[in-house]
Amino acid sequence: MTHSSNSQDPPLPDDSSGGSSRRSAVADAADRAGATAVAGTATSAATAPLEGLRGPAGRPRNLRDLVMYDALDLSRLIKRRQVSCVEVMETFLDHIEQHNPSVNAIVALRERSDLIAEAELRERQLRRGEYLGWMHAIPHAVKDLAAAKGIRWTSGSPIHADRVATTDDLFVQRIKAAGAIIIGKTNTPEFGLGSQTYNPVYGATATPYDTTRTAGGSSGGAASALALRMVPVADGSDYMGSLRNPAAFNNVVGFRPSWGRVPAPDFIAQGSVSGPMGRSVADVAMLLSTMAGPHPSAPLAIDEDPEVFERSLKASFRGTRIAYVGDWDGYLPTEPGVLELCESSFGAFGRIGCTVERALPEFDPARIWQLFLTWRWWAQLGSAELYDDPSKRAQMKPELIWEIEHGLELSARDVTKAAAARNEWYTAVTAMFERYDYILAPSAQVFPFDKNTQWPASIDGRPMDTYHRWMETVAPWTMTGHPVAGMPVGFDSRGLPMGIQIIGPDNGDRAVLQLAHAYEQQTRWVDRVLPPALRG
Repeated sequence: MTHSSNSQDPPLPDDSSGGSSRRSAVADAADRAGATAVAGTATSAATAPLEGLRGPAGRPRNLRDLVMYDALDLSRLIKRRQVSCVEVMETFLDHIEQHNPSVNAIVALRERSDLIAEAELRERQLRRGEYLGWMHAIPHAVKDLAAAKGIRWTSGSPIHADRVATTDDLFVQRIKAAGAIIIGKTNTPEFGLGSQTYNPVYGATATPYDTTRTAGGSSGGAASALALRMVPVADGSDYMGSLRNPAAFNNVVGFRPSWGRVPAPDFIAQGSVSGPMGRSVADVAMLLSTMAGPHPSAPLAIDEDPEVFERSLKASFRGTRIAYVGDWDGYLPTEPGVLELCESSFGAFGRIGCTVERALPEFDPARIWQLFLTWRWWAQLGSAELYDDPSKRAQMKPELIWEIEHGLELSARDVTKAAAARNEWYTAVTAMFERYDYILAPSAQVFPFDKNTQWPASIDGRPMDTYHRWMETVAPWTMTGHPVAGMPVGFDSRGLPMGIQIIGPDNGDRAVLQLAHAYEQQTRWVDRVLPPALRG
């Protein structure tokens, strides 16, 4: 198992000469592509090597360009001491100071002097030959639903506004062990509910592609921070698309692992999982290798060495069959333009040897939604003790109260029926994977909307009957526990981003990442279209 350092340079993204981010050439490519670009192949400028930014001895010509490097490229610079750990920290903190106010993505930022002191410690460790791992000295912000020792841990709730974590969650321990410096938190909705990142503690988080609009959620702060290059990689969590919807709304990559891939101390396979986000699939895979792996505290963890995610992502997809579910033959309402962008990805998949066909599982999608509701109501009963206290209930968002009150009405028979329906749905998807290698679905049903709107009341004239119905496109895959990559798929005429889900077979996390990587090589959306604030 590889949660610690080794003597080799950290693995680099496949085709690293073509996949590295560079401030000047990438910005030029973004300006040429424009925010109204639609699916297609990347320009040669967007895939040129890093050499244009490098000065003597491999250092960047301008330290401000460090934020544009992918995480694995930055890792190599640090390990080879081509930049100092202090230079990295100072550069990122300066960048955060300049750009975070426009989006409110990073919260609970630690004192600059303390972070510089930790970077100095990492530099001394390097001098002594004490390399901790691929994240050595890399600045990292933890989603505010997770505990990071000594840092404010609010879960976006006024109930926990003054809570400070006394321990680290397991995946945070692993990220620290790999050498990362925890700089603070990324913003999230209250208790993570709703795919819109706003809360009464820190406020709302915007997408940098239009700072009047939401970054999505619940990993909205993580995705927005990534898009603005304020962190190299990010952790997130996902129950109802919280690693997928923000990836779509911010033109980055999110990965929902198979249930149990990133261990959690639970005997019940509920909907929520932790997972990685990044600006390249290679970075995401590497962070997954750090977060994943069995642990004695997690009885349902997948028992596989996470080192598999450090290996090359190159693979042949000749003859691969992909099913596209789209809007389930009109069952799901979608904002005009969403489906067109998702379907424009078919060309990229075709160029790598895949055949995409429209196909649906043999299962009523309305039944999936109903079992999802029951399962989620049951899950939210974990907050019932807070609800029982009238003073704390008064501080809860209405959506959480709605979830808990429905959960309190459930009977054991209701939960048993939902479990049976979930088994039936899983069987239907298993049958689909006998015919197809992967499944594609939109990552969201709407484009980023006004960040002051709690949730869309309607889509294309069809009213939404719950606060999360507008994200129904992600619910089917949550309920099966299959791995899903959320990949960028382009922009509409307003410059608003959208994404597509790549769903793989049971425990097929690596296979999904391989297809996502191949698709990324064809499209290069993250490099091609930078947020307006970074276009120079």
